[in-house]
Amino acid sequence: MKPTGFLRRAVPVLLVLAAPIALTGCEVGPDYHAPAAPVAPLTPAKLPAATAKAGGVAQNFVSDADISGDWWTLYHSPELNALITAAFAHNPTLDAAQGNLLEAQETVREAEGVLVPTVSGSLQAERVKDSAAQFAGQGTSTTATVAPFTLYNASLSVSYALDVWGGARRDLESLNAQEQYQRYELEAAYLSLTANIVTGAVTEASLNAQIADTQNVIAAEEHELSIIKTQVDLGGVAPANVLSQEATLAASEATLPPLEAQLAQARNQLATYVGSLPGNFHEADFTLADLHLPADLPVSLPSSILAQRPDIAAAAAQLHAASANIGVADAQMLPQVTLSAGIGHESLTTGALFTPQTLLWSLVSGLTQPIFEGGQLAAKRKIALAALQVSGAQYQNTVLVAFQNVADALQALQYDAITLNAAQAAADAAAKSLAVTQDQYRLGAQPFTAVLVAQTTYQNAAIAQVKASAARLADTAALYQALGGGWWHRADVKVACCGLIP
Repeated sequence: MKPTGFLRRAVPVLLVLAAPIALTGCEVGPDYHAPAAPVAPLTPAKLPAATAKAGGVAQNFVSDADISGDWWTLYHSPELNALITAAFAHNPTLDAAQGNLLEAQETVREAEGVLVPTVSGSLQAERVKDSAAQFAGQGTSTTATVAPFTLYNASLSVSYALDVWGGARRDLESLNAQEQYQRYELEAAYLSLTANIVTGAVTEASLNAQIADTQNVIAAEEHELSIIKTQVDLGGVAPANVLSQEATLAASEATLPPLEAQLAQARNQLATYVGSLPGNFHEADFTLADLHLPADLPVSLPSSILAQRPDIAAAAAQLHAASANIGVADAQMLPQVTLSAGIGHESLTTGALFTPQTLLWSLVSGLTQPIFEGGQLAAKRKIALAALQVSGAQYQNTVLVAFQNVADALQALQYDAITLNAAQAAADAAAKSLAVTQDQYRLGAQPFTAVLVAQTTYQNAAIAQVKASAARLADTAALYQALGGGWWHRADVKVACCGLIP
C-alpha cells in the first residue's frame, strides 16, 4: 500500500507540469499553404477526340478519366504482368524506398515525444561511510569511529520543455512533411519501375522485329546472290554484279550484330528491374504481337495532375518542410521555458522508506533567453529562408516538367499514328518496288544498281515501320507515367505484417 501512497502524492506534481501544455497554442513562422494549380490547357492546340487510325486502331482521348492502378494490364500481355509482379517482389530500389519511408515514420514518432513530459523513476541503495573529520566542528573527536550506514532512495522525476512558441510543433510539422516526401518518393519509384519495364518490353519487342526483318532481308539478298552467280556462270551478266551483291549482303549482315547487342542490353536491363542477375534471367522474349495497344487513353484535368503526380506531391512536401523549418528557426531565437519536478522518499531502512517523514520533493522552472551566440541563430533563420526559396523554385520546375511530360506524350501519340500510317505505306510500296525491280532486272529491263537501291529502300522502310509501331506502344506508357500511373488505387506501402518491420 505504501507505493500507492507515493504515487498518489506524485499526481499533483504531474498535473502542475501537464497544465501548461494547454497553453502552448502559439506557433511562430509562416503557415504552409499548398500552391495553386496552374490554369492552362495541357497542349497548345485543342486535343482531338482520337488519334488517326493506324494499324487498324485509333486511340481515343477520354477527358478526366480515372487511371487504373495496374494500367500495364491494358497491354494484355501475361508475360509483362508477370515481369512487373516479379519486380514488385524483388526490386532493390523499391526495398530501399520502403526503408526510407519507415525511417521517416519512426523519426516522426521519436519527435512526438518532445511534446509531452518525460517521466523517469529510480530506486537506489547506497552504502556510506563518512569521515569523522567532518563532524569535528560539532564536538566529535576526529579519532572517533563513524559507523557506516545504508541510505535507500526511491524517486520519480518529471521534466517538460514548454513549447511556448511552437518550435517543437513546427519541427514535428517539418518531419511529417518529410515523411510524406518519402511516401511520394516510394510511389514515384513504383511508377518509374513499371513504366521502365513496359518501355523495356516494347524496346525488346521492337529489336526482335528489327532483327527478324534484317534476317529476312539478308536471306533475300543471299537468294539474289545465288541467282546472280548462276547468271554469271551462264554468261548473262557481268561478274562485277556478283561483287556488288556481295557488298550489299555484307553491309546488311553488318547491321545485325549491333541490333543483337542492343537486344542483349535490353534484356539485361529487364533482369535488373526484376532484381535478377542477367545470367539467371530466362523470361520469354517479347514481340510486338504480344503487346496490344490500349484503345482508350485517359486525359486528366490540369488541377488533377498536381495530386496524381508523385514527384509534384513530393516537391510540395519538401516545400512544406522548408516552410515549417522557418518557424523552428524563429522559435530558437525566443525565450525557452522548462519545468521539472521530482518527488521521492529517502530513508535509512526499507521499512520506513515510504513514510511521510521521508518524503522529499522539488519543483523547478527555468527561463532561457539566447543573448549572444555569434550570429548563429540569425544565420540559421537565413538558411531556412534560403532553403524555402530553393524548395519553391524546385516545386515550380517539377510542375513545369510534369506538364511538359503530359503534353509531350499527348502530342507524340497523335503524330505516332500519322507516322505509322506513312511508314506502313512506305514499307508496302518499297516491298512492291523491290519485287518489280527484281523481276525487271532478271528480264534485263533494269540495271543491277536499281536492284541495290530497291533493296536498301525496302530494308529501311521495314525497320521504320517496326520503330513506328513500337513508338506508339512506348508513348502510351509515357502518357500513363506522365499522368501518375494510378498509384492512388494501390497499397504500395508495406507494414509490419508484410515483413518490413522486424
